[in-house]
Amino acid sequence: MVTSITGLSTSAIATNGFVRGGGAYYLISRSLGPEFGGSIGLIFAFANAVAVAMYVVGFAETVVDLLKESDSMMVDPTNDIRIIGSITVVILLGISVAGMEWEAKAQVILLVILLIAIANFFIGTVIPSNNEKKSRGFFNYQASIFAENFGPRFTKGEGFFSVFAIFFPAATGILAGANISGDLEDPQDAIPRGTMLAIFITTVAYLAVAICVGACVVRDATGNMNDTIISGMNCNGSAACGLGYDFSRCRHEPCQYGLMNNFQVMSMVSGFGPLITAGIFSATLSSALASLVSAPKVFQALCKDNIYKALQFFAKGYGKNNEPLRGYILTFLIAMAFILIAELNTIAPIISNFFLASYALINFSCFHASYAKSPGWRPAYGIYNMWVSLFGAVLCCAVMFVINWWAAVITYVIEFFLYVYVTYKKPDVNWGSSTQALSYVSALDNALELTTVEDHVKNFRPQCIVLTGGPMTRPALLDITHAFTKNSGLCICCEVFVGPRKLCVKEMNGGMAKKQAWLIKNKIKAFYAAVAADCFRDGVRSLLQASGLGRMKPNTLVIGYKKNWRKAPLTEIENYVGIIHDAFDFEIGVVIVRISQGFDISQVLQVQGMYFLIQPTKANRCINSSFISDGSINTIQSMHVGEFNQKLVEASTQFKKKQEKGTIDVWWLFDDGGLTLLIPYILTLRKKWKDCKLRIYVGGKINRIEEEKIAMASLLSKFRIKFADIHIIGDINIKPNKESWKVFEEMIEPYRLHESCKDLTTAEKLKRETPWKITDAELEAVKEKSYRQVRLNELLQEHSRAANLIVLSLPVARKGSISDLLYMAWLEILTKNLPPVLLVRGNHKNVLTFYS
Repeated sequence: MVTSITGLSTSAIATNGFVRGGGAYYLISRSLGPEFGGSIGLIFAFANAVAVAMYVVGFAETVVDLLKESDSMMVDPTNDIRIIGSITVVILLGISVAGMEWEAKAQVILLVILLIAIANFFIGTVIPSNNEKKSRGFFNYQASIFAENFGPRFTKGEGFFSVFAIFFPAATGILAGANISGDLEDPQDAIPRGTMLAIFITTVAYLAVAICVGACVVRDATGNMNDTIISGMNCNGSAACGLGYDFSRCRHEPCQYGLMNNFQVMSMVSGFGPLITAGIFSATLSSALASLVSAPKVFQALCKDNIYKALQFFAKGYGKNNEPLRGYILTFLIAMAFILIAELNTIAPIISNFFLASYALINFSCFHASYAKSPGWRPAYGIYNMWVSLFGAVLCCAVMFVINWWAAVITYVIEFFLYVYVTYKKPDVNWGSSTQALSYVSALDNALELTTVEDHVKNFRPQCIVLTGGPMTRPALLDITHAFTKNSGLCICCEVFVGPRKLCVKEMNGGMAKKQAWLIKNKIKAFYAAVAADCFRDGVRSLLQASGLGRMKPNTLVIGYKKNWRKAPLTEIENYVGIIHDAFDFEIGVVIVRISQGFDISQVLQVQGMYFLIQPTKANRCINSSFISDGSINTIQSMHVGEFNQKLVEASTQFKKKQEKGTIDVWWLFDDGGLTLLIPYILTLRKKWKDCKLRIYVGGKINRIEEEKIAMASLLSKFRIKFADIHIIGDINIKPNKESWKVFEEMIEPYRLHESCKDLTTAEKLKRETPWKITDAELEAVKEKSYRQVRLNELLQEHSRAANLIVLSLPVARKGSISDLLYMAWLEILTKNLPPVLLVRGNHKNVLTFYS
C-alpha cells in the first residue's frame, strides 16, 4: 500500500513537466519548494548511501554462510562480513565511476541471473523432495504445512512491525528510476511505467515466493534424517509429524533448519542450490549498485541548487555525462562506515525511516500541488487522487513511528532543523512550487473573506500609499512610513512616470521587478506600484483610486515635503497641492513628512553607480515622480565620487537607526478622527522607537488649563494610549511676534499681487496675467490663519525643539479660496527649523475607540 500510493504520486509529479536529475529530491523541491526539498534531499541521499551498506552486508552474509558450510572462515562471522563487504563496495564503486553505460550493462547481467534464480526456485518447489531435504523441513506442496504457516507466530521480542522494518527496505527500490531521471531518454514516460511495473512485478514475486515456500517448508526442523516418527506417537496436529518427522525438540532447543532458522532456505528448495546463491548475489549487488549510483546523483542535484552553500564542493561533475565523482567518494565512505556495523537487522530500520520520510513528502507534494489548484498542475499521468496521496503521507508517518519511534523522532528533528535552516537562509531560487500556489489561493480567499465584513474602527490600521518615486531614491520617507505599517498595515511605494506613453510604459515595466526586489532585499514589507500618466497629478489620482484590493485599500497618502517650492515651476506646485485636495476628495488621510536635508538621494545613487535603477539613459526620457514630489534635488549634476553630500546620506538613514531616548511630541490641534494620535502611538510600539515617550500638546483656554488637562488625560486613558505628559497651550491663538511675522511676509513677498496699491484696470490685468499670485484680499481674509501658522512655529520652537519627532495636525486649505503658494508658505513657516516633522490629517473617520 505504501509503495503503490507513493508510486502513483511519483508518477503524477514526474509527468507534470520536464524532470531533471535528482530523483525524489527534484520532485519534492520543485513541488514543495527548497525548504522541504533541501531538508529531504540530504536525508534521501544519506538513506541511499546507507542502503548501499545494507545490500552489501546482505551479500556478505550469504558469502559467510557459504564459507561456514565449507569450513573456510577467515576470522569470525562478523569480521568476515566486514572484510567481504569492504572488498565488494570497492568493486561496485569502480563500476559506478566507470559511467552509466557500465552500470547499465552490469544491471542487465544481474537481472538475467536473478530471473533464472527465481525460475529455478519455483521449479525446485515441484521437484520431489529427498530425505535430506525432508529432514531440513522441505516436503513439497502440502496443505497441512500451508495451514500451519498461514497464521503468525513471532519469535520472542519480535512482532509484525519489527519484521516489517527489516523487510521494508526490499520495497525501497521503487525510486531507482526516478533517481536517475537525468539519464533517462524520456523520463515522463519511463518513470511512471517503470515505477508502477516494478511495484506490480515485485509484489507478485514477493507474494508468490512467500506463498510457495510457506506451503512447502515447516517452521522448525532439526536437519537430522533419523528424527522420524516412532509408531504410536501423538502428532498434536503438527504438519511435520503428520508427514513422518518428529521436530518436537525444536520447541526446547534452537534448531538450524526450517523457515524460521535457515536463511538459505530458498537454496534448499530450489532445483539447483548454487543458482539461488547467484540470485541473492545478483539481487543484493544490483540494489547496492542502484543505490550507489542514486545517492551521488541526488546529492549532486541538491548541491547544484546551492541550497547548502557549504556543500557546493560536491556539485562539480566530470566527463560528458557530468558524473559526480566527489559524490561517489562520499557515498563510498558512508557505506563503509555502516558496513562496519555488519548487522543487517540493525541497519534496515534506520533506512526504513529515512525512506518513509521521503515517501511521505512525495505523497504530500502530490496532495499539496492538487489542493493548490494551480493551473500549472496538470500531470500527464491521471491515475492519482489527492486524498489518496494525503492518506499515503499520513500512513508513511504513522508507519515510521510504529517501526521505531525514537528513530522516527530523530528523523523528524533532523528534517525540521534542515527545514528551519533553509527557511532562514532563503536561497535565491524560484521553482514555481505548490507552496507558492497555495499561498496565493490562501491570500485570495482571505482577501475575499475580508470583503464580507464591514470595516470596524477597532481594526483600523494605516494603509499607506507612499510617493517615493523609485523606493531607493527616498529611503528615509519609506523608512518612517514602514515604521508604522510594518506587520500592521499595507504599504505601497508608488512612482508616476510622466511623458510619452510608449517610452514611459517601457521604462516602467523594465524597472518593476528590480524595484520590488530592492524592497525584498532590504526587508521592507511593502509593494511597489507605478503608473504612466500625462501629468503627475493624474498619475497620483489613478493610484489613489485603483491601488489595493478589497479591504486592503490605502486610507493614507504619505508624501515628502516639497522643499524647493519657491524655485519649482508653478505646475509642480499646483500638482503638489492638488494631490492633497484629491486625497481628501477620495476620503484618504494625508501625511506630509519634512526633514531638514530632504529625502531625494538620487545624486548619491548616481555617484555609487546605482542610478540605472531610477533614471533612464535616453535624452528624451520620461520624467518620474522622483523629481516632483519633494524636490530635494531638482537637477542632477555630474559629481566626482566622494563629493556627494554626506549630510544627505546620514539624513537618509536616520529612521533606520534605533532612536535615542527622547520624545515624540504630538500637537493634536484638530479632531481628524484620531489619525494624528494613532500614528505616533504605533511608532512607540516599534523596537527602534520604544525609548521615545509621547508628549501630547493640545490647544485650550488659558483659564481652564488644569480642567482641560484632566479631561485630556481621561480621554487618552479611555483610548488606552500611554503618554508621558500632556500640555495645554492656552496662548495658541495670540498674534505672533513681529520678527516671526516679518519672516513670513518676506517669504510671500515675491508672490504677492499688491493689487490694492494699483488702479482697478491694472489690478484686473495683473489678476488675469498672474492668477497664481496672492492677492491682498485673500491675504486679509485668511490673516488669522496665517497668524496661527506663524504662532505655532514659535510654540514648536519653544516646546519641541529637542524632540526626536514632531507629529502635527496638518492645516487644510479650502479648495479654490487659498492660493497654492500661500498654502505652501503656511507649511514652510509652520515647519521651519524643526526636528523631523509629520504633518498629519485624517479623513475625519474615527480611528480610535473607547470600546474593547
